[in-house]
Amino acid sequence: METLLLFALLIVLIATSIPIGIALGLATAIMLHFTTNVSLIMIAQKSFSSLDSFPLLAIPFFILAGALMSYGGISRRLVALAESLVGFIIGGLAMVTVLACMFFAAISGSGPATVSAIGSFMIPAMKERNYDAGFASALTAAAGTIGVIIPPSIPFVLYSIVSGTSVGDLFLAGVVPGVIIGVLLMLNCYVIARKKGYMGDGKVHTLADAGKAFREAVWALLVPVIILGGIYGGVFTPTEAAVVAVVYSVFIGIFVYKELTFATLYEALKDAVLVNGATSFMVGFSMAFAAYLAMAQIPAKLGAWLGGFSTDVIVIMLLLNFILLVIGCFVDNIAAVIILTPILLPVVTRLGIDPVQFGVIITVNLAIGFVTPPYGINLFVASAVSGESIEKISKNIMPFVLSMGVALLLITFVPSLSLGLVRLLR
Repeated sequence: METLLLFALLIVLIATSIPIGIALGLATAIMLHFTTNVSLIMIAQKSFSSLDSFPLLAIPFFILAGALMSYGGISRRLVALAESLVGFIIGGLAMVTVLACMFFAAISGSGPATVSAIGSFMIPAMKERNYDAGFASALTAAAGTIGVIIPPSIPFVLYSIVSGTSVGDLFLAGVVPGVIIGVLLMLNCYVIARKKGYMGDGKVHTLADAGKAFREAVWALLVPVIILGGIYGGVFTPTEAAVVAVVYSVFIGIFVYKELTFATLYEALKDAVLVNGATSFMVGFSMAFAAYLAMAQIPAKLGAWLGGFSTDVIVIMLLLNFILLVIGCFVDNIAAVIILTPILLPVVTRLGIDPVQFGVIITVNLAIGFVTPPYGINLFVASAVSGESIEKISKNIMPFVLSMGVALLLITFVPSLSLGLVRLLR
């Protein structure tokens, strides 16, 4: 009963347009007051202590690094590289969008940031080539989800803190699943482009063009190499890797590409502060919410219920995927990772699922929530960039959601897709 009341209260608060962070804090406070004798001061204590974390410092620095890369001219060069590789194919500009999002994902760690950075270039370009505006916006929103799967990934950092798993392992585990999602989206683009007559960019791209584009973008492409290489080489921790990414981004933006000025540096800092402020607020109250879940023994109760529901691993994993997909429609992925990991991780580990693989599964599920109403933050960003209505974008998003669903099933039931690189480099 406590579980039902808690989540019903949370859903009602979110439905009334209360920000997710405040909704989490209010739900926790109400349940503490009426179901326990614990002082409400616990919420403030848990929120503050959860933010007093060295690993958590990686999040603001990765957010800042992504903003600096965006303002420093990285996005345009990544688009040029993607165009030189796949722009000539049927539906080439659509494929360029997906590939550019995959490249930018290896820098930003954020889905909405990827949509904004790449969409500002590619949505107008696709419109000029007579692509349907709703299709262009929906594709960019869907491809932007790769931003939280290919490392670095902000949800992976949070999952690592909550679950105690290695950030480096999670980063490696996200590479192949991110590529699979990108490939499936590009195949979808090809099928739709043939049906609707969307041709390539009409240019002849030579190896020399690709080489020139690669040389221009190589400084950006080195970011994930530096991050993963440094972590696995024992040179620095994930938090220190985020700081290195910031310093590297400033250096490249000012001295190599020469597009990062004091004005754009200020804008990048302002964007990072705004995003991190909202993120930290949400993380703090999410931790307090998670503490109440533990006090009420909700993870144990859910585990017992699932165990009674079925003993078949396939059935339980399908059910968990369904639950995560539904939650992703209503709750931000940062809050959801913090809330759901303590509840579901004990359940899946008893089934023999590796915690690292489950980190990828939960992140992909919640990433799909980026493009499913009513929350669908990528839809809102794509709408703001393109000027198209949410309704029109939503009508075009379903083929891409289905592609991501196929990828999710592969990632869930083929563990080697997530764990292959991790096992190879351990």
